Amino acid sequence: MRAADTGTGRTHTGHRAHVVVVGGGIAGLAAAHRALATGAEVTVLEASGRVGGKLLPGEIEGVRVDLGAESMLARRPEAVALAQEAGLADALQAPATASASLWTRGTLRPMPKGHVMGVPGYPSALAGVLSEDGLRRVAQDAELPPTEVGEDVAVGRYVAARVGREVVDRLVEPLLGGVYAGDAYELSLRMAVPQLYEAARGHTSLLDGVRAIQRKAAARQQTGPVFMGIAGGVGRLPLAVADAVRARGGEILLGHPVDEVRRTATGWQVRAKDRTLTADALVLAVPAPAAARLLADVAPGAAAELRSVAYASMALMTLAYRRADADLPEGSGFLVPPVDGRTIKASTFASQKWGWIAEENPDLLVLRTSVGRHGEEKDLERDDSELIDVSRADLRDAVGLTAEPVATRVMRWHDGLPQYPVGHHARVARVRAHVGRLPGLAVCGAAYDGVGIPACVASAYAAVDQLGGDGAGVEALTAHPVQSLHGGAGQ
Repeated sequence: MRAADTGTGRTHTGHRAHVVVVGGGIAGLAAAHRALATGAEVTVLEASGRVGGKLLPGEIEGVRVDLGAESMLARRPEAVALAQEAGLADALQAPATASASLWTRGTLRPMPKGHVMGVPGYPSALAGVLSEDGLRRVAQDAELPPTEVGEDVAVGRYVAARVGREVVDRLVEPLLGGVYAGDAYELSLRMAVPQLYEAARGHTSLLDGVRAIQRKAAARQQTGPVFMGIAGGVGRLPLAVADAVRARGGEILLGHPVDEVRRTATGWQVRAKDRTLTADALVLAVPAPAAARLLADVAPGAAAELRSVAYASMALMTLAYRRADADLPEGSGFLVPPVDGRTIKASTFASQKWGWIAEENPDLLVLRTSVGRHGEEKDLERDDSELIDVSRADLRDAVGLTAEPVATRVMRWHDGLPQYPVGHHARVARVRAHVGRLPGLAVCGAAYDGVGIPACVASAYAAVDQLGGDGAGVEALTAHPVQSLHGGAGQ
């Protein structure tokens, strides 16, 4: 890599390359796993006392649950393949049910079929969710002149111009909220929903573009579940990958925040707590603010770009009920359009979605709710008991659940999800251009190419490959940004 040569893990002088990875979340662990496969020596530095980042296993009433992301996109191969390589092949488990609902206009309504992030191929697909006026507005798409998207445009702005605000407010907003906890009228079409961006560039009618996407998907004949979980929770994934890293000789140092990185004549010097490490290559797999701090002196241009990346905070509430006292409608849960003015933005019926939860305690009913999105974090100022109370109030109104929970947990994710506003793809390209001028340095993680688990793994692999002189992975990520779910509630 200027650093390690791809496939050999050795420098141009012949010695075994040392790769230091800063950050022990799934991206950092995936980068370490990849670097070890090249034959490099690897050290992972994690500031906190655990690995995993936003993937966090926990339990409630003795049942294992996820306290962070709880599913991963299966139609992208990276995360599932990593789980298999880490020894979790037998634990991979598809959702027991994938039928979600929308809680809108006072009732639960089945999630429409035949749409791409809420945009239908035909107006009739949204019958029952949109008003008659809304359906007529969707149909007008075929008569409208082309809408210019340019290099990028906000998802909500473009979709509303083509098919009306009601589609955005009732469908696009809650669906994107489950991924980014962001505002559809601010999020980048190119980054958040690249399929629709390509459709917008290639078709005069948005509905025509969606139908083209659907025809391509049908031609590929994709089978199998869209999402995948892990028995015991996807929080097991980083633990298993960490074990695999250690088994291959990698070192993981917990409780070692990095204070400074410096260029040397031969590579990098990394100062972390009581350790100073020398490295041939350095991978920064940390959130944008942390990366900006570390790059301030060595790559000030990249640091300036990264400081402008905004984050959304959220809270996940897990509630457990005696099954004999509680009854839920069928399905995996529901999403809530912000326009309806509720506090929770989604709920997952975890015991119904994941078979292993029901198997671990058939008498217990576990569900999750989520609160908070970018620019609307006021509800997160409530204390834990208040968040449980507002969750219960919304659950009562949505599904008639009045029972008293036997246990509750609240997990707050401060600055948990990076936002992808219009122009984010260009910002990422500028960051990588600055970083690319420094041999043996790469960045990866949710701030760049997608917030889902597979996207983070792909970002990590591309970073390590870049160190070995293969920039194709990074170029592919930049040219074809990916949209992946973070495993949000109700999905």
